[in-house]
Amino acid sequence: MKIGICVVESSQNKTKYKHFYTNLFIMREETSIVWRIQHSGRIIVFLVYFSLFLDNVLLTVVVPIIPDYLYKLEHGKSNQTEEESLRYGLNNDTATVVNKNSRIFVGKVAHIENRSSDGISRLVLPEQIGLLFATKAFVQLVANTLVGQLTNKVGYTIPLLIGSLTLFVSSLLFALERNVVLLFVARGVQGIGSACTAIGGMALVADRYPDDKDRSKVMGIAMGGIATGVLVGYPFGGVMYNFVGKASPFLILAGLIFLNVVLQFIILQPGIAPETMLQSSPLKLLVTDPNILIACGAVWVSTSVMAVLEPCLPVWLMDTMELPRWQLGTVFVPDSIGYLLGTNLFGSVAFRIGRWLAASVSLLVVGVCAIGVPLATRMVHLIVPHFGLGLGIGITDAALMPLLAHVVDTRHVAMYGTVYSIVQVAVSLAYSVAPLVGGELVQWVGFPWVIRSLGIMNIIYSPLCFLLRKVESKEEDKPIVMDSSLEEDYQSVGKRTEGLISYSRFFNEDVEW
Repeated sequence: MKIGICVVESSQNKTKYKHFYTNLFIMREETSIVWRIQHSGRIIVFLVYFSLFLDNVLLTVVVPIIPDYLYKLEHGKSNQTEEESLRYGLNNDTATVVNKNSRIFVGKVAHIENRSSDGISRLVLPEQIGLLFATKAFVQLVANTLVGQLTNKVGYTIPLLIGSLTLFVSSLLFALERNVVLLFVARGVQGIGSACTAIGGMALVADRYPDDKDRSKVMGIAMGGIATGVLVGYPFGGVMYNFVGKASPFLILAGLIFLNVVLQFIILQPGIAPETMLQSSPLKLLVTDPNILIACGAVWVSTSVMAVLEPCLPVWLMDTMELPRWQLGTVFVPDSIGYLLGTNLFGSVAFRIGRWLAASVSLLVVGVCAIGVPLATRMVHLIVPHFGLGLGIGITDAALMPLLAHVVDTRHVAMYGTVYSIVQVAVSLAYSVAPLVGGELVQWVGFPWVIRSLGIMNIIYSPLCFLLRKVESKEEDKPIVMDSSLEEDYQSVGKRTEGLISYSRFFNEDVEW
């Protein structure tokens, strides 16, 4: 009897152990799947792409909404005369060219005011609209350096999450505001979010893909979110505003941004990265690196062309061509398509032929196309030069963004937040200062010569990219170059953190796209 009981108990124990090991095996499999998702390079690139996409949709969705909405706030919805409707229809279409980054209207407004004295001077876009669109660029200009320093302290996932959260707040402010002050606050908050998203996202991709070839390919794909967001933002904002209401596009965007925040919490699990225990290269050391300066200068000079074109070109078109109003809102579609193709298709090509050569040729393309813009006598003549401008700028970004990470890898401590904050400062300078200067120069020398001068600047700058040729060394064991005062600290920190640093960045099971 006792033996039988023992046999039964033994059988029950075996069953329990069997279920235990089965559950343990399933748990390990589930843990393995979750771990692989969290460390998948494709998922991380998707999150960065999605974040940049949402940032640029929010950037452009306001363009067809804000002018008309501000007018209603100032003058009300009733008693709008035919002349006032014409004024706002003109300005609404003119405003549609403000995309990608905060372009301002100072040059355009001044030009329209001086066109004639027969009443047209009253058809002026309110000054506060120009200031509103400029707010983001200036706030982002200040925030870039601060975010770059933040990444050195906490890593890249926390700034990316902060960027998404601030974009969420900005969307809600745009949706719920009832006065002009909150519009400015929403635009300024978006500038902070854009700085965190751009710097944190690009640095995360650079850190996740240490292999230079893979990094060149995936960075171009991630930057494609910028062009896609621009293409989607304007029609999405216009359609939703006309048929549903002002708050609808912003509430939908807020929902998508909230989804992005949830995905980042689940997949990235934001936290302080162990690598930040190392001391990064000082900002001064990176700013004085000639290779970084040349690369950032190339980004600035190419971006300045679009920064001046977008507020000034529509006015020139109204002066020289009789165009339907709707065509003014489509004039910049070819450059967005070109930028999308340039970033997505030419990252790997630039790596194979030499990124310095790709950047040099693309600057030549930007210069030639800029010189060709004033030659247009019909709207269709602008398609090729505008496509070439977008393509050239896209190839420049696809070539130089990975190159900057490579410079940091081979010449400094491999922490990427600061170097991407420097290049974002160059971009913000182009989009905030260039329209101001260009708008003034247009009144002195005319639009054609301003654009030709920028094209000539790109052509002159192009040979400087040859100096980046030495950066693209194929030696993987090239020593890290750092300031002598940092070397001892770097080595001592490395000894104290031995065994603690995560090696997940080397797990690239899906580098083949």
